[in-house]
Amino acid sequence: MTTEPTSAESRKFAEDAREQDWKLPSFGKELYLGDFRLDLIHPLPQEDPEQAERGKRFLAEFEAFLKANVDPLQIERDAKIPEEVLDGLKAMGAFGIKIPQEYGGLGHSRMTYGRAMAMAGTWHGSLGALLSAHQSIGVAEPLMIAGTEEQKQQWLPKVAKDHISAFLLTEPDVGSDPARLQCAAVPTEDGSGYVLNGRKLWATNGAIADIVVIMARVPKSEGRRGGVSAFVLDYHSEGVSVEHRNGFMGLKGIENSVTRLENVFVPKENLIGKEGEGLKIALSTLNTGRLSLPAICAGATKWAAKVVREFASERAQWGKPVGQHDEVAQKLAYITATAFGTEAVVEVATRLAEAKRSDIRIEAAVAKLVGSELAWKAIDDAVQIRGGRGFETAESLKARGERPVPLERALRDMRINRIFEGSTEIMHLQIAREAIDQHLQIAGDLIEGDGGPAEKAKLAAKAGGFYAKWFPQLTVGEGQNPRSFDEFGELATHLRFVERNSRKLARVTFYAMGKHGAKLEQRAGILARIVDIGAELFSISAAVVYAEHLKKEQPQNAEAIDELADAFSTQARRRAKRLFAELRDNDDEQGRQVAKGVLQGRYSFIEGGIPHGDEDVPLFGDPANYRQPEFDAAAAAKLGQGEAVTA
Repeated sequence: MTTEPTSAESRKFAEDAREQDWKLPSFGKELYLGDFRLDLIHPLPQEDPEQAERGKRFLAEFEAFLKANVDPLQIERDAKIPEEVLDGLKAMGAFGIKIPQEYGGLGHSRMTYGRAMAMAGTWHGSLGALLSAHQSIGVAEPLMIAGTEEQKQQWLPKVAKDHISAFLLTEPDVGSDPARLQCAAVPTEDGSGYVLNGRKLWATNGAIADIVVIMARVPKSEGRRGGVSAFVLDYHSEGVSVEHRNGFMGLKGIENSVTRLENVFVPKENLIGKEGEGLKIALSTLNTGRLSLPAICAGATKWAAKVVREFASERAQWGKPVGQHDEVAQKLAYITATAFGTEAVVEVATRLAEAKRSDIRIEAAVAKLVGSELAWKAIDDAVQIRGGRGFETAESLKARGERPVPLERALRDMRINRIFEGSTEIMHLQIAREAIDQHLQIAGDLIEGDGGPAEKAKLAAKAGGFYAKWFPQLTVGEGQNPRSFDEFGELATHLRFVERNSRKLARVTFYAMGKHGAKLEQRAGILARIVDIGAELFSISAAVVYAEHLKKEQPQNAEAIDELADAFSTQARRRAKRLFAELRDNDDEQGRQVAKGVLQGRYSFIEGGIPHGDEDVPLFGDPANYRQPEFDAAAAAKLGQGEAVTA
């Protein structure tokens, strides 16, 4: 029987998998430490002109394909992407957009890839999910990060052309806590490979995949490190079965599965990296792979800006266009400014990733956090502006002769982005951990408070040396005389705000650590606000830098670009100020006490008077879903000898 890991063990497991070193500079890391290193993002890295031109041609071809061959209403009706669409995407190389040409892919930049994902996700959310899951977290990205040359030569040409891939990590009882992962990979006695047994849940593309990356636990033994490990698996292997195709609120065409593996043999050559490195590989994959999701969010917001502009200009109520009514006007301003701001955040983070001159783990996570949260509100506001036509399905609108604007579908599709590839809550924890990494390196053992008086005194002296130099920089001297940033014109005021408030953010982080010590991680409300303030400061920086970049490409729109950058930055500043205030004035403690009462059943009386049903069905289904299939030693022995075993 497997012992459940303690909270401390789960934290250590995740910490061991985290990238420990900062080999490259990070704008996000320095921002949270109070050092506004604008030089790390300005000027933006330039895309190679020849590669950019190739990308434009592909995007034009991709857009033409979508318009001519993909009917979003059909996908919604059938809850499936048609086979002919999949074949067309394969034929044009859309499954290998950013896979290098030497491995059979198109070899486009991350910028081109992100723009293609935005285009696909806007046309229909399921298309974006299909292509993103395949290339951002599927087989290609882990192999490019940690695969051997032999593995790349064997597998990348397949996934670049016509083999759909998926990423299998989550299990019925394992979500954001991989320390509890149960899927087993038991080595065969002859050393030829491993035998996999387990169930995987919510595998995007898992219902139609050909090749997958799967995370499974290798048992520790004498001379063997063991641990969670990553494998490439031929999905047509004996013993692999799709038990269920999951259905969701949105993304109706998504091929998402519950997959069972029963005595599945995988050759040792299919191990990616080393045993025990699976979670590290998964996290590294997500660091860059998750940039496709905010690109999709930014694309949806840009589309929404067009939708509401047209509607608010043409629809009249009480003698004037609805866009001239102030409440609607404020929503129009938010949506349009957010379209600019989210695109700026994605563009900055993606260009940094492409240039490979920065560690972008914080930037990518912030892009995901900002993109999914702001875009969700933008789409919701767009539905509100269109009113009944926003709530009505595109199919119904078309049936009665109106343009089939799919805002209702966009809202349903957008909702998952606050959960996909790390929920907002997990993003807060992840970014917070990276943001205070310097503090933990200096004073981590002191904060934990496990040592005796002598050890604490030694640690305090070490920490004191660092903080004696670091903290004054946040309060006096250069911190009181911020740079002018005059070269940015009227937008300079926003950069001065970022510089000033990045120092303030570092101070409040320091105070929070001093007040709560090791218990700070239990004050998720405080951590979330600290992270969100930094995210707003990053977003303002990105908006101003992107505006400067864009004005060189579109000088005819310079004034309008400045107006949008100013509007977005002003909105972000207001959000940051509110978050700072809420660090001092909040109802977190009351919320914790009420939640405690909820869990104890103290308030269950409010549930009366409404119909209830299905209480006789287990909340999380059959408990057998949490028990992994038993390892069959006899079957493993046969598999090790190359014999087929029937599951």
